[in-house]
Parts: sequence; C-alpha cells; structure tokens
Amino acid sequence: MLNKQFAFLFCFFILVSSDFSQSEKEGLVKWLTFKEAQEKNKIIQKPFIVDVYTDWCGWCKHMMRTTYSNQGIADYINTNFYAVKFDAETKDTIEYNGKTYKPLSAEPKTPHELAIKFLGNSLSYPSTMFITNNFEYNLLTQGFLEDKKLEPILVFMVENAWRTSVFDEFSKHFEHTFVDTNFVKEKINVYSIKDLEKLQKKKAKKVIINIGANFCNTCKVMSKTTFVDTSVANYLNKNFYFVNFNAESTDTVLYKNTKYYNQVINNYPLHNLTLKLTNNKFSLPSVCLLDEQLNTIDVLNFYQSPGQIKPILYFIGSNSYKTKSWVEFITEYNKVPTKK
Repeated sequence: MLNKQFAFLFCFFILVSSDFSQSEKEGLVKWLTFKEAQEKNKIIQKPFIVDVYTDWCGWCKHMMRTTYSNQGIADYINTNFYAVKFDAETKDTIEYNGKTYKPLSAEPKTPHELAIKFLGNSLSYPSTMFITNNFEYNLLTQGFLEDKKLEPILVFMVENAWRTSVFDEFSKHFEHTFVDTNFVKEKINVYSIKDLEKLQKKKAKKVIINIGANFCNTCKVMSKTTFVDTSVANYLNKNFYFVNFNAESTDTVLYKNTKYYNQVINNYPLHNLTLKLTNNKFSLPSVCLLDEQLNTIDVLNFYQSPGQIKPILYFIGSNSYKTKSWVEFITEYNKVPTKK
C-alpha cells in the first residue's frame, strides 16, 4: 500500500558527473522495453514513464546526460516507475496495452504508429509520457525537462495527485511549497488530538484531522499551501478544530476511551488510529471531517488543492450535508461569487 522509498528529498538532488558517452545514451535510469515494463507491471504495479526520442534529436541526448543522469532523479524513477525508452522511429512491432502497433514505413525518419498515438500531430522530441499502472490516465509533456521541472510531475503521478487535481494547479502549489515560498498565506490554529474532547466541552466545533507522513510530498504541499490559503484558513479557524496527525507516529493515543498505537499493517508501520478515523479507507494524504461528537462524517483521500477543498469545508461547516445532496449544494455554491 505504502512504501518509504517514496521519500523524495529535493534539497539533496545532486547532478552527478559520470561518463558522458554512457550518460548521453542511457543516463542512470534503468530503461526497459514496453514488453518488459508491462510484464513487470503484472507482478508489481507502478506507473510508467516513457521517454519518446529519436536518434537525431540533440535535446534528447542532452536530457539523458543531464536530467536522467541526476542520481536523485534516477533513483526515484527506478524505485517508483517502470521507465521505457521508446525510439519514435523504430521499425519494431510493439504490443502496448493489448494492442499491436507497427512502423508506418520502412523509410528512415518515419514516425511509428505508437508515437502518433502518444503525440498525435505534435511530433516533437523529446516528449515524455507518464502513464498510470492501469493505463487509466496519461500525462504528456513535450520538450526538454530539467530536473526541477520533472520533480513535480513524478510526485503528481506516484502519489496519485492526478486523481484529484490537474497538473498545472498542483505544479503551482508544489512550487510554492519547495521553491517560491514567499506567497500570501494565513496562520492556521492547530490543536492536539488528545485535547479534542476538552475543546468540545468548552466550545463545540467540527474537526478536521489532516493525516500525513514525513515521506509524503503531497502531504507537505497541502500543509504548506492548501490549509494556509487565506480563505481556507479563515474559515477553518472560525468553524473547525484543526489537527495534524502523523500516520507513522509511535505514540499511544487515547481517543474516545480507546487506546490506539503504531503497528505493522501490510508490512508498513502505521498508527492504527488512522484506520479508525478514515473508516479503513486510508491513503496519503487523508483529510478526516468529524462532527462535534468526533464521529467521522467523510474522508478526503489524496491531494486536495485550496480551490477543491474550500466548498467541501462550507458543505460540512454549514451543516448543508445534513439537508442537501452535494450536487444541490455545489450548484448553489458556484452561484455565489463571494465564496470563491
């Protein structure tokens, strides 16, 4: 389910100096054929990264000797992806996702049928295709990608942010988290999970428990951008008690008269309170929305942007969830510009 090897420490990426002739050809990434990658994916599922290149493309070679020769980038790709190096003008027949693709001509510099499927009429090289392990979602980027441009795309795919966000939006908040941190933000009041019952007796409020982990990069993005967004933070501070909880915590926690602790679940050391709070629907990150009696109302799985989470907070905080369907609420919400 989870893997500590997902840890992605951006500040320690080092551009290694290696044999340029070898780096130009392969870099440090362990490249596979489509057949090898798809066979491995049947055993252990991972997303795919496909480097679409040609032998005559200078920027393709430059990307191999720079971006794909960065030790940190290569290690992250080798751990979390099946990497495929695809010559867009190959004369080979390729089986991909249950279909057969062939070269369109024996003439040199003729694009392969699969290259056209990936790139359409925009036959630009290098191009990089990111594909989920079940072929459900594709993300295409075209042109040279330096390491800092590639990093957010890798995280977007590996940590399933694609399920809940578009990449351009995620990339902006990723940038604010790790690079350009000087943006408008609002301080959020943070409470401890052990104090929730006392707080409810003093003043009843709904609760948000933000579950993250030290290795989770989308968790960092949410903590640094989503919850401190001015309109989000102001509404949270007024209507909710906000708690951060580390899914890897080793503390024993007394919650609603029951003790919870860290235990090995699916070969991963996980605090079992996370399963209680998420109704056994845990992912990283998870945002648990609780009522005043500390019962879970709903759980938001995976990355949530400020724009995405804001109407959900209004839906729960205003008690609209008790009287309206989400469709009814969001239709009305979108008609009120002051809430956006």
